[in-house]
Amino acid sequence: MPVRLFVGNLPYETTEAEIKEHFSAVASPSYVYLPTDRESGRPRGFAFVEFDNQTQADEAIRRFNNQPFKGRPLAVNEARARENGPAPRRNTSAAPPPRTKGPDRPDIGDTPGRGGGSGRQFGPDAPPRRNRKRTNRPMESDRGPKRPIREQVRGQFFGGDVDDVYEDDVNEDNA
Repeated sequence: MPVRLFVGNLPYETTEAEIKEHFSAVASPSYVYLPTDRESGRPRGFAFVEFDNQTQADEAIRRFNNQPFKGRPLAVNEARARENGPAPRRNTSAAPPPRTKGPDRPDIGDTPGRGGGSGRQFGPDAPPRRNRKRTNRPMESDRGPKRPIREQVRGQFFGGDVDDVYEDDVNEDNA
């Protein structure tokens, strides 16, 4: 019965051929798998090596665990079955099923708000801009001219129309 081993702490540039060659000192592995990252396509730093019987696998663990490979100590042990994690995704190009309203999905419906209903104005569920409902905010041109921001330094305001009046009042008092 075949036995699968987990080989961790691999350098990222390691290839399947190098792993097969390294483990062939014990016995020729029947299977070598080097998982890669979905987005980048780079190796993830671990591999699975399968041997034909338990004695070969035990010898590989004894011989290669904590031993250097390309300057890094390998972590070699018997692979465990996947725990309750996400199921492997087989076809990533398929679109997810449409979200429907129902008793098991109370957050989806016709009411706007956090649930992602029809009131949503952003994100993948949002309607195109031309179909969006207009808000009550006036257009920017209807708001009037923009005024300069008044800056306060040591209790005095600078900038804007008010400063001109204030300077005139001060100049009249000094005259």
